[in-house]
Amino acid sequence: MVISTTNVVCVPPTMSICDGVATMTQEGFRRLPITDAGSGQLRGIITVSDIVDFMGGGDRYNLVKKKHQGNFLSAINESLRSIMTEQVMTLSESDDIDDAIDMIVNKRHGGAPIINDESGVVGMVTEHDLLKALFQGQSLLSVEDVMSESPRVTNPDCSIADVARQMNKYHFRRLPVVSDDVLFGIVTATDIMKYVGSGEVFRKIQSGDVSEVTALPIRSIMTGSLQTTTPEKSINDIAREMVQKRIGAFPVTEDARLIGMITEFDLVRTLASR
Repeated sequence: MVISTTNVVCVPPTMSICDGVATMTQEGFRRLPITDAGSGQLRGIITVSDIVDFMGGGDRYNLVKKKHQGNFLSAINESLRSIMTEQVMTLSESDDIDDAIDMIVNKRHGGAPIINDESGVVGMVTEHDLLKALFQGQSLLSVEDVMSESPRVTNPDCSIADVARQMNKYHFRRLPVVSDDVLFGIVTATDIMKYVGSGEVFRKIQSGDVSEVTALPIRSIMTGSLQTTTPEKSINDIAREMVQKRIGAFPVTEDARLIGMITEFDLVRTLASR
């Protein structure tokens, strides 16, 4: 609880997918607990990866394609209950940081609600929270020692649907965007969520068919300025930058060429093992 975020926004399962995504976008959340309106008990959770899934990445896309015959406007007004994960991995108020590390590093879970004895949500702990707690120490390791090499990439003209499928298939929340061997930018699951949550998706759609909004090139929804790092940089410095700038990952470049990616998860796993 000491390192967790305690002002957690929870919503009822009857809220529409549209309103749920808008809430996540407005609050800057990557996950949203779903609680019973009466008892306040945790009933499920929606994550940014679920939104990518819904937009064409995986099984949740069947809600659009099959139940609503491709009508995106109809599908997005379904309740959050229809796409939420019901079996939620949680932590309790009495759990310590090692329990959170085990969940995030060993079970590869980006974050989890903290619940009390009545199954009410009292906090949320994420990779970012753990990184803030762990990066204070000193490490002799460099970015090159920790980064993932030869990351999977996409190109600026790849469709939103194709990027959603790649993210879902390989369990990525972000992909570097490369054009002619030059790093163009980085696209994240949050970019896809914001495309819906900001209302931009509704300005693009005319007939209501999902292909109108998912066939667009990924460059049309990329946001933020490109920030990179270099392989020789200390992981202490890069952890500090991630915490201060609230950036979840940095592409690693050498001579203007992409050679790797370093993420919050990479740093938490490394710092927690010392």
